[in-house]
Amino acid sequence: MSTNLPPLGMLAELTHRCPLQCPYCSNPLDLMKANAELSTQQWSDVFEQAADMGVLQVHLSGGEPTLRKDLDTFIEILARRGVYTNLITAGVSLTLDRMKSLADRGLDHVQISFQGASSQVTDFIGNMKGAHEKKLRAAEFVRQCDLPLTINAPIHRYNIDQTDEFIKLALDLDAERIEIANTQFYGWALLNRASLMPERAAVERQIHTIELERERLKGRLLIDFVVPDYFADFPKACMGGWANDAFVVSPDGTVMPCHAAASIPHMRFHNVRERPLAEIWQHSPAFNSYRGTDWMPEPCRSCERKHTDFGGCRCQALAVTGAAENADPVCSLSPFHGHVQRLAKSGLPNAQLTFRRLGLQTPAVARVVPVSRDNPVGD
Repeated sequence: MSTNLPPLGMLAELTHRCPLQCPYCSNPLDLMKANAELSTQQWSDVFEQAADMGVLQVHLSGGEPTLRKDLDTFIEILARRGVYTNLITAGVSLTLDRMKSLADRGLDHVQISFQGASSQVTDFIGNMKGAHEKKLRAAEFVRQCDLPLTINAPIHRYNIDQTDEFIKLALDLDAERIEIANTQFYGWALLNRASLMPERAAVERQIHTIELERERLKGRLLIDFVVPDYFADFPKACMGGWANDAFVVSPDGTVMPCHAAASIPHMRFHNVRERPLAEIWQHSPAFNSYRGTDWMPEPCRSCERKHTDFGGCRCQALAVTGAAENADPVCSLSPFHGHVQRLAKSGLPNAQLTFRRLGLQTPAVARVVPVSRDNPVGD
């Protein structure tokens, strides 16, 4: 089922390199080194092709995108083509001069991720001493450059009870928006699922806090909330639906409908080194495999929600049920929903936590980390 509709958005994973080692990272376990990344000219050509296709927004991500010295060039190209640019960064590598340069080139928006609302949690989860203070300074640099700021708060067992503190942090940093995004279990997060899985009581406290704060801060701070999948009754439309309105380009130029799609072993995803971006978007067998609704089995095929959630997430279906074509198991109508409910109860406060690491044949050495509400990062 090819499409003539242009994509609206593109996630450009410029690199897998990152100074942080977050155990919830959605990057694949087999992280790419710098020598596998597209060159400056290759990325520049990709961005020109995306603009030609009608892409309206490009989200510059990684890894840590500011480690690419040519980031300024990419922003300048996209700004010249009238494409909105959003920088998604850990913030620990940003200087005021670099931020000014990015702003001068036409950057439109910055998202800074905070692994915790306190230095204790941020530094622990990122496995980097002093990371929290560097992020605070980076947020100041963004505001000094008069750019809009979003605070990203990736949520899991170690910080879920800091939800109110995350919101206060966003207010203190003069952010326009905060994205409270519960961990999606792909990549390193899937490896660490037992340790990262929150308790249901904590999820319920989080939802209650967000409902109150949204009402209190209406018109002052936009609070986007990504519900934890394993505790939901219905799935989200992952990436707006498979190959529906957005796509991802990985550091080596592989083009995918979502950032975790490479986990589906029977699919071959084309690369911009081999084929034009528009051809991949319109005619790639992988993109057309789950595009639209014709591919759906029951119960999705006859479900009234199929044009809303497009069957949910294919990668999650694979991770939990073993087959990407199955109904997303977080859906209460899925025959696999009971398994997800059991997984939601499977969090282990003393489970091993494996930190993200580039260049290892096996994952980084795990640590056993006891956690509790009063001691969220353990001793």
